[in-house]
Amino acid sequence: MEPGSYPLLEGIDEPAQLRAVAATQLPQVATELRDFLLESVARSGGHLAAGLGVIELTLALHYVYQTPDDRLVWDVGHQCYPHKILTGRRGRIHTVRKTDGIAGFPKRDESPYDTFGVGHSSTSLSAAVGMAMAARAQGEQRKVCAVIGDGGMTAGQAFEALNHAGDARPDLLVVLNDNEMSISENVGALSRTFARLLSGGLYGNLRREGKRVLEHLPTPMREFAKRAEAHAKGMVIPGTFFEELGFQYFGPVDGHDLDTLVPVLRRLRDLDGPRLLHVVTRKGKGYAKAEANPIAYHGVKAFDPAKGLAGSSGGGAPTYTDVFGQWLCDAAERDPRVWGITPAMREGSGLVDFARRYPDRYADVGIAEQHSVTLAAGLACEGERPVLAIYSTFLQRGYDQLIHDVALQRLPVLFAIDRAGLVGADGPTHNGSFDLSYLRCIPNIVIMAPADENECRQMLHTGLCHDGPAAVRYPRGKGPGATVEPALRALPLGKAELRREGERVALLAFGSMVTPAGEAAEALNATVVNMRFVRPLDRECIARMAATHELIVTVEENVIQGGAGSAVAECLSALGVTSPVRHIGLPERFTDHGDPATLLAREGLDAAGIRSAVEGWLDASSRPRDEATG
Repeated sequence: MEPGSYPLLEGIDEPAQLRAVAATQLPQVATELRDFLLESVARSGGHLAAGLGVIELTLALHYVYQTPDDRLVWDVGHQCYPHKILTGRRGRIHTVRKTDGIAGFPKRDESPYDTFGVGHSSTSLSAAVGMAMAARAQGEQRKVCAVIGDGGMTAGQAFEALNHAGDARPDLLVVLNDNEMSISENVGALSRTFARLLSGGLYGNLRREGKRVLEHLPTPMREFAKRAEAHAKGMVIPGTFFEELGFQYFGPVDGHDLDTLVPVLRRLRDLDGPRLLHVVTRKGKGYAKAEANPIAYHGVKAFDPAKGLAGSSGGGAPTYTDVFGQWLCDAAERDPRVWGITPAMREGSGLVDFARRYPDRYADVGIAEQHSVTLAAGLACEGERPVLAIYSTFLQRGYDQLIHDVALQRLPVLFAIDRAGLVGADGPTHNGSFDLSYLRCIPNIVIMAPADENECRQMLHTGLCHDGPAAVRYPRGKGPGATVEPALRALPLGKAELRREGERVALLAFGSMVTPAGEAAEALNATVVNMRFVRPLDRECIARMAATHELIVTVEENVIQGGAGSAVAECLSALGVTSPVRHIGLPERFTDHGDPATLLAREGLDAAGIRSAVEGWLDASSRPRDEATG
């Protein structure tokens, strides 16, 4: 980017400098910011459409609020790129989501302007209510503003926060960024109702006709009619819904009109109590291709803005998500009881084709993970076979329902857990680092981890055939390239697969780690076992490996604490076996964002890392005790 290409934007390294710009120049700043964002993301990849849609809103908020002293809390963090550009990170925006670069979401330790870390959605209102209550308790005059939208208002936590705020009455402004989108289109009755009513036709016509009629009525009848109108208004205008919760409602206003946004925000900033400003924006605004297809341009790889994404399908071997999507369609064709459920991740979870072919057995519940789990439980109670496609990190949000509503009742719900392990660019909020640990402590659930694409298909079939809860966890992206067999066969529960026979060391590998463990084993002449099941474990296989090898090493793309390796160690202890056991897995810390292969290598989860760790343990065990212990 040539110096001077963005004359106003290049003079803004912090919001205080933005506030020194004349209000008449803000539209030009918006144009430069939008162009800069498009050029930057086109070069580096990242989230695009959401950021394009909040250019004017971001400018107006930083222009009016005295950030960072005033607290600005973003929800659905992928819309924060313009915010980052305006808060001292313009020169590093090209590193977004890359190894050692800036995060793609607000991150508290990255900037004082990132007041609350956001990766999952619908948390901003709860956090902002807490911040506003803290300011009141501390006697501070700072203001708090939360921006929620891009589907975030479909989650139950948002309404829990609204309910509490209406009672606690903190000094808080909520900006509802209504762009009729999350990642996929917004779903649900609330979203449809808002969209229909905000078109203005129904209520506007009723109100105009009502005024004309009321003019000719006697005074008592006019007063009665006004009270009736207030009641009717609650059925057709969303503002009354928020007002009934204790919020002063303002809007809707055009979220791309700075001449309106700035004065409105100025007035609202100085009011007291909970307020809600309804702002209507367009996802992808200013880039025609993103406006026309905001789903495709939600998150992008590097591309030429003049040509667009060009519709490349990528080709080559299918991803694990592709394998799941094809399997689900095949399963639904064979069995009319099969359902596909997603909490707002139709595209990401591979459900596009299923939704088209089996709309009557497809449910997108919005950003409502808790509901998605219990919905599946309800279907299972009535003899249906629900499959919940959900990211590992999002299943965490429905954990109580997983335990209480599914596992406790032994209901046949199949969890297709995508994005298990390190996901790369999205970082610690999206890494699936904990699912084996949080799943294996729950009774009644079968847990599987496929070594390749074909095994993934067969495990999904195995889970569907199981008369109880089952989970198949698989990584993001492509696997080792195994041929996917059209036929479906159920695997014997709890049976591991011997992949390679060697000496001294037995590598017990789970899921995605089978391939790098196999590569390391060639150099080590080690045995490799594809464990397949985390529950039930193949106890006979584990006992046999311990009896015939000097060292047992477990390998998993999950935190070591409480993970699959821990299950192996517990098994050996229960069997009274004292063979040495070592564990390779994710460390006891949150792994940052970056290139997945680089991150796996850093954590010692590639072939070289596995080999190095094993060689170190073998070397230590071969030294005399006094030398080995120092």
